[in-house]
Order: sequence, then C-alpha cells, then structure tokens
Amino acid sequence: MLTRLIGIFGFLQLIGFLEYVRGAVPSRQFQTFMVAGLGLVFGAALLGLFGLTWAGYIAPWSGRFYSLWDTSYAKIHIPIIASVSEHQPTAWPAFFFDLNMLIWLFPAGVYLCFQKLEDQHVFVIVYAVFGSYFAGVMVRLMLTLTPIVCVAAAIAMSQLLDTYLVASSPNVDETNEDETEGSKKTSKQGSLRSTSEPWVGIYNFVSKLVLAGGMTVFLLLFVQHCTWVTSNAYSSPSVVLASRLPDGSQHIIDDYREAYQWLRQNTKEDAKIMSWWDYGYQIGGMADRPTLVDNNTWNNTHIATVGKAMSSREEVSYEIMRQHEVDYVLVVFGGLLGYSGDDINKFLWMVRIAEGIWPEEVKERDFFTARGEYKVDHDATETMKNSLM
Repeated sequence: MLTRLIGIFGFLQLIGFLEYVRGAVPSRQFQTFMVAGLGLVFGAALLGLFGLTWAGYIAPWSGRFYSLWDTSYAKIHIPIIASVSEHQPTAWPAFFFDLNMLIWLFPAGVYLCFQKLEDQHVFVIVYAVFGSYFAGVMVRLMLTLTPIVCVAAAIAMSQLLDTYLVASSPNVDETNEDETEGSKKTSKQGSLRSTSEPWVGIYNFVSKLVLAGGMTVFLLLFVQHCTWVTSNAYSSPSVVLASRLPDGSQHIIDDYREAYQWLRQNTKEDAKIMSWWDYGYQIGGMADRPTLVDNNTWNNTHIATVGKAMSSREEVSYEIMRQHEVDYVLVVFGGLLGYSGDDINKFLWMVRIAEGIWPEEVKERDFFTARGEYKVDHDATETMKNSLM
C-alpha cells in the first residue's frame, strides 16, 4: 500500500513539473521538450530492460513470445510449445465457426472508424490490426480478438440500423427549394455557378423494411448459432467425449474417466504413473496419483524424458522408468473406437521433443519408412515396432 502511495505521489509531482514547464516556455518549445523527454525516457527504459535481462535480474522472453513473431521458431527450437494444440495457427473455418456473421461486419466497422479518426476510433483500428494478426498465429489468441470484433461489428450494425430504421423519407421538394435559394444567392454575388451535393438518404420504405427484416433474421440466427456452439463445442468436458455414429446417434466415450477410476481403486496411493503430459492434471485430480510429468510444460527436460522412454526400446525404457521409480504406464489407444486424439497420434511429438535433448539417441527419421510415411501397421519401421509405444 505504501509503495502505491509513493508511486502516485511521484506521478503527481511529475504532472506538476510538466504544468510548470508548460506555463514557463512557449508552446512550440514545450512540444520540443516533450518529444525529447519522451524519447530520452523510452531509450533509457529500453537500455535498462536489456541491461537487467543481460545481468539476469529479468527473465528473458519465452519461446511463446518468439513464436508470435516467427511461426516456425517453436517447431525448430522448442517442440513442446508447437505440440500444444492451442498454439497451432488458426484455420480459416475456425474464424467462421467462432465469429459467424461478425466475420463480415468486423471489417465494415473498422472501415467506418477510418471515416472519423478520433481517439477511440484509432484505438479500435490498432486493436483490430494486432488482434487479427495474433489470432492468426495461435488459435488460443482468438480470445483476444473477439472483444474488438464485437465492438467493430456493433459499430457497423448500429450504422446500418440508424440509416434504415428511420421510417420517414427525406422531403425532396423542400431540399430542392433550399438548394435553389442558395444557388440564387450565390449567383447574385457574382460568383461561379455552384454545384449542389445530392441529398443522401433512403427514400423507399420497402428497402428499409427488407434490410431491417433481414438484419433481424441475421441477429436471431446469430443468437441460435452462439447457443449451439456454446452447448456443443465449448461446454463438453475433456474427460468425457461425445461422438456421432454412422446412424446419427450419439456415442459417449467414457474411457478416460474409467481409466482414472481404475487407477484410483486398484493401485497404491503412492504409486507413480508415467504418461504423456496431457493427462497429468487429470490423473492427479481424478485418480489421486502422482505423475512423472503434468500439464505444467515449463520443464522441457522432464517431458523429453517421458518422450525418450516412449520412443526407445524396452530395455532402455525400463532403465528410465526404474530410475524414476515408475510403477504404471498409461497409454491411450483409440484405434478400436476411431479416436484420433490418442497417443499414437501424438507419438511423433514425443519423438521430436526427446530428439531435442538427445539427438544422438532419438531420431525422428527412424520412425518414417523409406517412402517418408509414418506407419503404425505391419509396414512400420523396426524402430517403431521395437519402441515402448
């Protein structure tokens, strides 16, 4: 609390100093002083940031930050970041799925902000540009784009409804009379012949009714779409999965919960489970058992150790598990159910992450056939067949 008060007191002193300088020097010199002062403060802050980072007092930028500017950085240098599905680039269908009709109202709202560049409109434009870029780099950053999409779309929608919901049409006769009187006054003053601007407005009541009715239908469909997306795509737990059978009926995949329940009832309380990091928090919360790695992905070496155990021969994997006192290994296989999110699908990421730490012992190319295919059937490579997975 005391630190905040000191900070506010210092800020007030700075404002008082600037007001004193403003009254003591001419406006042009004050502008020069402000530009020079801000540039000096910015440069000093930037140098201080680099100096403290170099000295180790401030942690350097993380790999996630670099991935925002270089989309290939994580895949080359830190595969654990690229392996997370939320860090993948956003596909075009995801924009239409999440934004629906706002996808075409959004650019219209940004265009309207350009027509009148006030402070709030500049903020909307800048936010829209950066939000659109970052949302295209990582799918999880769609959350940062949606607020400005709603604001810009609301601006466009408001402009449309303000124009078309006025039931009375412009009076053309009165407008022409005013323009005629104005032109007569101009001609009497001996000036050149003036050209009056046309009256802009919606004269046809049917046009107003059609557009207002159409926008109402769009809004109702948008509400229906949002309700459906929320209930079907964003309200399902990640433990219990729902799928559709060929006949259209719903099929519930409850294997995760049943596996965690089995671990809770049939293993010792101090039994250590080795699995891929995706299931770490779920095993700790639902099975109440310790895991070798979990969803805290900051320790790349621990996760690479599990990847090495999964991708190595059984003799090598056994020594790794004995070294870390592993009692059980959890592997998810979705071949019988057609579940594409199993560990076979994630296996190449385990190999890539392990190769980043032990490039001489784990090689991704050993898991591909001579034709460059990733096979898990009888055509799989010998390295794939002999691995723990």
